[in-house]
Amino acid sequence: MLHTKITNYFSDEKTASFKEEIEYARKHQIIDETRTIMEIDPAARFNDAYIERSDKETEEFLGEESAGFLNQPIHYLKQYLNEFIYIESDCFPMIHTESICLEVDDIFRTYEVMLGLKLQKKYEKGIKAYLEQELIGEIKVSLLFNQTDGLWDFNFALNNIKGFNEDLTIGEVLVLVYRFLFKLAETVEENK
Repeated sequence: MLHTKITNYFSDEKTASFKEEIEYARKHQIIDETRTIMEIDPAARFNDAYIERSDKETEEFLGEESAGFLNQPIHYLKQYLNEFIYIESDCFPMIHTESICLEVDDIFRTYEVMLGLKLQKKYEKGIKAYLEQELIGEIKVSLLFNQTDGLWDFNFALNNIKGFNEDLTIGEVLVLVYRFLFKLAETVEENK
């Protein structure tokens, strides 16, 4: 789980890392307080991400984007309601997923996150408890375990995450989602 991933992550004497990983490693005594580790800008986590835009209805590929696309405001998705954004990143396995999709719901006009969450079915109670505790407002979540794939089909409204607003860039939204899912993984692990 997360503990093993973080232990492996810090096994090569890293001198720089991201806030979530550093805090987790210190909290769980994977690294000691005396070790100096510089905190990396959270937006840099997605500099090498694979990003593509596609049509929501047909799933037709519309274009691959560079990391500069992450500087677009998230309301880009309201301007282009027919599109969704698909993102892969080397950091996603840390939070138990391979990719994330972002779009705007056609009916409710909420910003949606869609992903496959690689946690065992036995963690259902912990996942649901975390969502009830952390999400705000009128909660819009879909969490279904897919027996075939062995993962959770997990969709939730960005609007329900603390700190979300339409002034954020797509990159800032990814940082927010990463932190939310990192905390989910940590909470589920601690309460198993």
